[in-house]
Amino acid sequence: MDRCEQLDFLIKYLIDERAESIEIPDDYQDKRNLLRALMNVRMPSKVSEEFLKVQDDFLTNETLGKELTSVGDIGDVNGKLMLWQGDIATLKADAIVNAANSKLLGCFIPLHNCIDNVIHSAAGVQLRDECNTIMKIQNEDEGVGKAKITGAYNLPSKYVIHTVGPAIPQGLKPADEDCEALASCYRSCLEIASYNKLDSIAFCCISTGVFNFPQELAAEIAVKTVSEYLENNETTLGHVIFNVFTDDDYSIYKKLLF
Repeated sequence: MDRCEQLDFLIKYLIDERAESIEIPDDYQDKRNLLRALMNVRMPSKVSEEFLKVQDDFLTNETLGKELTSVGDIGDVNGKLMLWQGDIATLKADAIVNAANSKLLGCFIPLHNCIDNVIHSAAGVQLRDECNTIMKIQNEDEGVGKAKITGAYNLPSKYVIHTVGPAIPQGLKPADEDCEALASCYRSCLEIASYNKLDSIAFCCISTGVFNFPQELAAEIAVKTVSEYLENNETTLGHVIFNVFTDDDYSIYKKLLF
């Protein structure tokens, strides 16, 4: 199959699975958006080996067609700490950190621009399935400040570490327990990375999106927590990357790190 045929196959499979009548657009980008939306709303469940093969070929080729960044390509470096601005789903680190919710199943809102949605969409349906297996065994929501590791599937990283940050009600300031919960997110991810003998981990700006944690305070907690962990613990980690997407976040971390 060429890419268009793969896209048609994947869309048809997911529509048939839903047993719904959904109009398929003619435009390639509109079709691609429909595929992502169908993946976003799909509940974790068994899928055919043929679907996985076609999906993995399609998503991996899509990833390889992007401008990927290796750890060695990052220019903003302060010891083991690094700063990089870009799409975390294009970063070739041992692990990238996903800002998840307590269900740990990814974002179900079609085409939402949160990092949880971006990571799951690029990884493939297997990521939600693996998270679902973890949550079934756990049999309760993931606690704030905790973390779990999974495969990365069609992402360029090796693993995804999912952590649930504190959510701050609109208009309120973080309480002390919220600040400690955010610090716990970073420690939990670092501990998992060290336990798995990873060399590099990339952190997104945990809780600063829809969870409303103030950006500057979150960055201060992130840098302080990571620095203290590296100073006080034996670890295989040689590179800890603070990944930012906006110019504002880049400026905030730049001042803290350099």
